[in-house]
Amino acid sequence: MIKLFSLKQQKKDEESAGGTRAGGGGKKASAAQLRIQKDINELNLPKTCEIVFPDQDDLLNFKLIISPDEGFYKGGKFVFSFKVGQGYPHDPPKVKCETMVYHPNIDLEGNVCLNILREDWKPVLTINSIIYGLQYLFLEPNPEDPLNKEAAEVLQSNRRVFEQNVQRSLRGGYVGATYFERCLK
Repeated sequence: MIKLFSLKQQKKDEESAGGTRAGGGGKKASAAQLRIQKDINELNLPKTCEIVFPDQDDLLNFKLIISPDEGFYKGGKFVFSFKVGQGYPHDPPKVKCETMVYHPNIDLEGNVCLNILREDWKPVLTINSIIYGLQYLFLEPNPEDPLNKEAAEVLQSNRRVFEQNVQRSLRGGYVGATYFERCLK
């Protein structure tokens, strides 16, 4: 896990050493790199979230781990990959759920239905906005705008059956014809 305070200190050290650089290659940082660095330095993660940088020198690709502590998905551990393109902040990052999950707003391929990742994206939004949006999806799944229509229909017609299906998927097992790997922490 990356220590955000060490990132902040590293940024201060780089600035005092004479300018902002991306990596050690001596190239100037792109607008996307500068903005993502600012977003990361200003992160205010909820206690249920953790960010991991597989490559410490690549701030444009990272993973978010959400471990809800309430709601249908309490006790689960869900990994999202973030790919921030050079068009950031004008274009939203690409976010995929790497954990297969029974959820109305996340399909079985990991695509996420969150309005701020699509039509409602604005450059003033930050990585923090997306993290809180994703966390909210686990607290309040939205059956009105589904990617997994079957899960949305069950949530609307019978919350108890939906909750049982979620629990079965978290423990690892079949929901209908689909097998879910265990994702309890």
